[in-house]
Amino acid sequence: MKMVEVIDAYVTLQKSRGMRFDTANKILRQFSRAMRNPEIRLAGPDAVADFIRGAGLPSATWTLRFRVLSGFYRFAISRGHVEESPLPPGLPKLPPQQSPYVYSLAELRRLLDATSILHVGHSRLQAPMYRTLLLLLYGSGLRIGEALGLTLHDVDLIERVIVVRDTKFYKTRMVPIGPKLTRELAEYSALRRQLPMPEGETSAFFTTRTGRGWPYQHVITLFQRVREAAEIDCPPGELRPPRLHDLRHSAAVHRVLAWYRSGKDVQHLLPQLATWLGHIDIKSTQRYLQMTPELLQAASQRFASYSQWGTGDE
Repeated sequence: MKMVEVIDAYVTLQKSRGMRFDTANKILRQFSRAMRNPEIRLAGPDAVADFIRGAGLPSATWTLRFRVLSGFYRFAISRGHVEESPLPPGLPKLPPQQSPYVYSLAELRRLLDATSILHVGHSRLQAPMYRTLLLLLYGSGLRIGEALGLTLHDVDLIERVIVVRDTKFYKTRMVPIGPKLTRELAEYSALRRQLPMPEGETSAFFTTRTGRGWPYQHVITLFQRVREAAEIDCPPGELRPPRLHDLRHSAAVHRVLAWYRSGKDVQHLLPQLATWLGHIDIKSTQRYLQMTPELLQAASQRFASYSQWGTGDE
């Protein structure tokens, strides 16, 4: 039986169980193409291992591919398509997970200024579009994929709300935005409407010059250029420089820091932050927050003020 036929059956089964399965489906299609769609029993261990490793150093992608193919081959064995799995017995030890990075306000300004290097004649909106993307990621705490999935209709500039559909946990949430970000989005939206809108108001908010949605990998590649121009390098002790995703982390930490400085009850407000970030529970939010020196100092000052108050009251 051809590999793609087994993949079709496996994907159909998983989706019938209510799983979205989009990422796994994509990986399996890549696997089939890399193997040149042979009879499934002819896919040998060396070729399978080469696909899992891909190019470059060990990464989380290795683990993801391994897990997806493990499930696929368990299915293939249970249906009698193969007798045993050709997957390697295990994966090499991966490098430590990259620590979240919190951009300073000065670094954020440098990133925004550096988007000007993305100006190109054949795509004159690329630079202002990318600047708007950075502002949105920081100002709303959205995940990159959530921002790139927005349509024009999802950005409600009247109510100052962004509708995020089909999130990481398959839910829809509404994210309020402030007046400054709203003005930035309104200016960009006017420019965006000068580009093709193939699906009307449900066309992509961030788009190529042809009106198609901005590809994720292209957005990441552009960020590498912007980060380099902003002269933001690897933090001490890290092997890799800060990521675009770290804007979301920065947004969360800066929000908590502002609460501390304004005397708010941070523990009481954390559930609101969890909802804003699209976390399924408060524990995810608590793990997400990194204690930066500024945040630690603010928390210490709050504790000290409570201690002084208590001493004077006794």
